[in-house]
Amino acid sequence: MSAAKSFWPAVLLFAPLLAWAQAYPVKPVRIIAPFPPGGTTDTMCRIIAQRLTETLGKQVVVENRPGAAGQVGHEAAARAAGDGYTLLLTSKGSVVTNRYLYKKLTYDPLNDFAGITVVASAAPVMVIHPSLPARTVPQFVALAKSRPGQLNFGSGGSGTTSHIIGEVFKAATHVNIVHVPYKGGALAINDLIAGHIELSFSDMVPAVPQIKSGRLRALAITTPERSPTIPDVPTMAEAGVKEPFPQQWWGVMAPRGTPAAIIERINADIGQRMKRSEIRDRFTDLGVFPVHTSPERMMEMIRTEGPEMQKVLKLAGVEPE
Repeated sequence: MSAAKSFWPAVLLFAPLLAWAQAYPVKPVRIIAPFPPGGTTDTMCRIIAQRLTETLGKQVVVENRPGAAGQVGHEAAARAAGDGYTLLLTSKGSVVTNRYLYKKLTYDPLNDFAGITVVASAAPVMVIHPSLPARTVPQFVALAKSRPGQLNFGSGGSGTTSHIIGEVFKAATHVNIVHVPYKGGALAINDLIAGHIELSFSDMVPAVPQIKSGRLRALAITTPERSPTIPDVPTMAEAGVKEPFPQQWWGVMAPRGTPAAIIERINADIGQRMKRSEIRDRFTDLGVFPVHTSPERMMEMIRTEGPEMQKVLKLAGVEPE
């Protein structure tokens, strides 16, 4: 068969798909936030939803589906049709770390989803209730050692980055502090402000406004360099804790089977918006760094970062549930 004869059947085969992709979307799109309102995932979800509403020409709505360290929302997204009308704002904790924290996940990070792009990266900040008589990390360590098992640290749930960093901190400093999991980081911050817990290794988004208002006291940030958002807060290394801490990132995914043309369309739209100063400034104000990757790069990160996280968990003494 000649090249010309083989060309036309292929065109006829893919023409309906191409026409359908060009018409997308014809109805509202939902993006699932697997954590409660007010936290980092929810906040970034709403920023991205607003921008995609502008580029897609249809309303993009945020649907909060919190619970089980993000598993509830991820399971809902995994079971949704791969038609481009369900998206997911995921995180490293949910698609990398959870594989080593739970003996049985309700979703498969590598096979249930199609990556679209990583959108942001950051690292948690160690914050305490201002009533505690500690203004530095060494002072807190001394306090915790004088009160073993009496100080509680809240996280966004078992397996979240804030939980893992707390376990790494415990192992590095040899303190006995008790983990209290919540359904989201914002809920942990609310209880910390209220004095129900003493400490959190919080995402920057819910913590920074409370630090600046004086409701919480920041002792250290877990990035290798100081954050321009809170430049007076030292790094953990500067505070004397030299062990490396895992970093966090967030990204957009879709259910498996979502057409490649739609994946590329959303990736390009997000990439264009990430270049704009208003988005970059908004993310910087939140304490996160804007990122844009290819879909392939996102899936590669999920695959390759797992073994390193498994080592971190083993060193911290964290066993799968």
